[in-house]
Amino acid sequence: MWLYLIKRLLSLVPVLWGITLLVFGFLHFIPGDPAVALLGERATPEQLAALRERLGLNQSWDAQYFTFLNDLLHAQLGTSITSGIPIAEEIRRRFPATLELSIAAMLVALLLGIPAGILAAVHKNRWLDNLTMTGSLLGVSLPVYWLGLLLIYLFAVHLHWLPPGGRISVEAGFRFQPLTGVYVLDALLQLDGSALKDVLAHLILPAITLGTIPLAILARITRSAMLETLAQDYIRTARAKGLPERWVILRHALKNALLPMITIAGLQFGTLLGGAILTETIFSWSGIGSWIYDGILARDYPVVQGGVITVAIAFVLINLLVDLSYAAFDPRIQFK
Repeated sequence: MWLYLIKRLLSLVPVLWGITLLVFGFLHFIPGDPAVALLGERATPEQLAALRERLGLNQSWDAQYFTFLNDLLHAQLGTSITSGIPIAEEIRRRFPATLELSIAAMLVALLLGIPAGILAAVHKNRWLDNLTMTGSLLGVSLPVYWLGLLLIYLFAVHLHWLPPGGRISVEAGFRFQPLTGVYVLDALLQLDGSALKDVLAHLILPAITLGTIPLAILARITRSAMLETLAQDYIRTARAKGLPERWVILRHALKNALLPMITIAGLQFGTLLGGAILTETIFSWSGIGSWIYDGILARDYPVVQGGVITVAIAFVLINLLVDLSYAAFDPRIQFK
């Protein structure tokens, strides 16, 4: 177990190094100049040259990359070009918001996707199966930005049931004191019922929007895994013994179909942490995704590099935890 864990952690080093190369390369290949973005089009050549020298942008690309890599090895992510705020401080402030949204979206996907996949497998080739698969196809196909705007128009603008964006209302925000940055948890810890209600109301629409694609994928994977398991001999034996169909489905078939579902759920959760850029932007959610988006528009290299590296580290660690969890669900799996 420990030997396997050490091997996996060592294998992450070249992966993260490759990510730093890709991020640095893409940022420097896309058009745009941080100095121009910061000073404006009317800045004089002397002002632009002075700012580039101060930011280190007048150095060669390899020198800039080695400086970035050296700072990263010393846990120094630099400072935002536009705001002047240290990147590490911004990550500590914004990552809990992205984590909260990703967990909520994953709960939507798990609570709806897995039961939908089970029902589709049990009622194979019937109207419920066809309805579920059609819905999952729509869920994968709908653009996130279109779905988010549609939900805002329907539930916020037209029906006035839910707020259109933000994490908490202005009135509740004056009274609310965050502790961990995860507002739902903070409201529970402070036993603040009104703040909890307000935070949950702001969380519903972005969580549904972000959770639609993993919901659809989980439904399809669950259906496939359950169909394969239900065709096994031990399922026929369990039914021949006269066990209730509910027990056969939930205690025998579902238990043995968990591994592919766990794999997809883990991968999708890691994707949610980095794929919330559009959702956070649409709903004015102050997380890592919207921060990276603003950094791209402003050509703020340290922001984009720090945000992407943070998401990449979270993604690979989640994948490692998913792999380690296999043994807990299937005793036949042993790590060497």
